[in-house]
Amino acid sequence: MNNLRTEFSIKDLENLSGIKAHTIRIWEKRYNLFQPKRTGTNIRYYSTESLQKILNVAFLNNNGYKISKISRLNNQDISSLVKEVAAKDLYKDDHSISALKLAMLTFDQHLFSKTYNELLSKKTFKEIFYDAFLPLLNEIGLLWQTGTITPAHEHFISTRIKQKILLNIEKTQDKEKNNCKKTFVFFLPENEIHDIGLLFINYKLINRGYETLFLGQSIPTDNLKDLLKFYNEIIFISYFTVKPDKEHLTNYLEDFYQKLLKDKPNELWILGYMLEHLDYDNIPEKIIPFLSIEKLVNKLQN
Repeated sequence: MNNLRTEFSIKDLENLSGIKAHTIRIWEKRYNLFQPKRTGTNIRYYSTESLQKILNVAFLNNNGYKISKISRLNNQDISSLVKEVAAKDLYKDDHSISALKLAMLTFDQHLFSKTYNELLSKKTFKEIFYDAFLPLLNEIGLLWQTGTITPAHEHFISTRIKQKILLNIEKTQDKEKNNCKKTFVFFLPENEIHDIGLLFINYKLINRGYETLFLGQSIPTDNLKDLLKFYNEIIFISYFTVKPDKEHLTNYLEDFYQKLLKDKPNELWILGYMLEHLDYDNIPEKIIPFLSIEKLVNKLQN
């Protein structure tokens, strides 16, 4: 436990809570909500307890409680009120997301499991993924860029989310197959490792009885050609988070089309941040971009 991070800057608190540093300082001076400590070189920092408190205070403030009222409560009463407010509306997940952030920052496996199990008592796994995991994952990029978290934090939380997806995939493996003759092949291009989105889509398709094949991270296009010997109609699904980069995106898609789609009944469905750099008017045929996981999954209902 001595290796866990226990000191946070006011900028960290701002990035994690969404409350501006200027506002945190006002709350600190006017209402004595937080008591920052100082290093030997007189630099202010905040403890894990202060981080947890700002997350709780931000949650209550966002749900209509005035800061003047919150400031009159002790830490235990604030925590109790947060639980009470969160319990009233099952679809306000700010509190759960804050708990998952805290688990990530302190590498607290018990807190992650406790938060997940609390969510599972009132939501389906699909709802947990869309309402809690996905918003958290969307924030992680910003937190990493601002130096609030390290790759170790990202890997910690990503690994645990993957474990939950894989657990739910295992539960659905014996699902009765539907009559669709397509095979859905999940892969990431070379040097791309962000596969949580693909894992969840794979789970959704298996749950609906589709035939899927999950290949995972960093697959060269040429390696996919072997699949053409075994499957007559393939829907390739990929997620472009950082690769291929914007300079190579167009060439990658054209190469993929020539090798795997041209004159074949196959398609490539793509998602991810790199699609922001895509020229939609010049995409090769049979390549279909999706703006969200939900939109892709919904297409299968049409």
